[in-house]
Amino acid sequence: MYKILVVAPSWVGDAMLMQPMLARLKQRHSDCQIDVLAPPWTAGLLHSLPEIDNVITNPFPHGALQLRLRYQLGRRLRAAQYDQAIVLPNSLKSALVTFFARIPLRTGFIGESRYGLLNDARKLDKTVLPLMVERFAYLAEQKNGAIPRPLRDPKLHISETQRAATLNKLALQLTRPVAVFCPGAEYGPAKRWPESYYAQLAARFIKQGYAVWLIGSGKDQLVAEQINQLCDGACVNLCGRTDLADALALLSCATVVVSNDSGLMHLAAAQDKPMLALFGSSSPQFTPPLSTQARVIRIEIACSPCFKRVCPLGHFNCMMQLTPDLVWNQFEQLAIPSERQ
Repeated sequence: MYKILVVAPSWVGDAMLMQPMLARLKQRHSDCQIDVLAPPWTAGLLHSLPEIDNVITNPFPHGALQLRLRYQLGRRLRAAQYDQAIVLPNSLKSALVTFFARIPLRTGFIGESRYGLLNDARKLDKTVLPLMVERFAYLAEQKNGAIPRPLRDPKLHISETQRAATLNKLALQLTRPVAVFCPGAEYGPAKRWPESYYAQLAARFIKQGYAVWLIGSGKDQLVAEQINQLCDGACVNLCGRTDLADALALLSCATVVVSNDSGLMHLAAAQDKPMLALFGSSSPQFTPPLSTQARVIRIEIACSPCFKRVCPLGHFNCMMQLTPDLVWNQFEQLAIPSERQ
């Protein structure tokens, strides 16, 4: 059996984007075992991906070297006798464990002087592989090989059992069509549509007979509460009340999803949910929602995308000019199944 260790990215959305790569590995090595070394907050997603055999917790905080502990983890992983490691992050630190584990073939992109740590180091041509999902998929191929096209989109299936368990846990019912709002963005406020805009959009959905659920992590709880207060408490604020597996199940219940460029956006896209994806400081040319059901909405202005965490010019026009009227007009053009309206 061919055994592969994948060092996963830290962001949930990026972890979703590696799924086509995992599927391609299974296609190329039909009897392979794929284990993934990943931060604990992505486990709820990774356990939902059928291509993954085992999830190994990456215990190191973002940015922490902790060389001795990485060496100890690498030594423990030697017993698994992996044939190949694929390192998705571009940092030197992310490649150390695979080197210490003495994995014979260590694949990844050149970055942070990782020569020696990676013995299958690939040079990235951003013009040939503009999308992150393509860059990950390329690492599943032999060196200098081409990715198969069209590249399949990430796909997630949520079982009825998982969906029912989450609805029961949160005391939710599906008596109305559901608009799921994802108002957070872990990267920073420059990627977040204003709370007042979300509230105005929520009011329109509620008037049309929708339930509006606000989902996200505990860090998004305050933002979601501000939206809910502006709607006189008519939304359901679920931020901080769910884990990632719950979020997957809640997205599976959605008639439509409205999301910032965030991890939840990619999870909704992988379930082919009708979606309005709101882009401000980031670019859909790099990490778009990969679904024919998703509609990207952004304002074309000279300073966007800037990829900053906070608007460096102070005006935040990339989001402020993206008005609720514009977003609602885009919603009306979505193909929503009639039985869900």
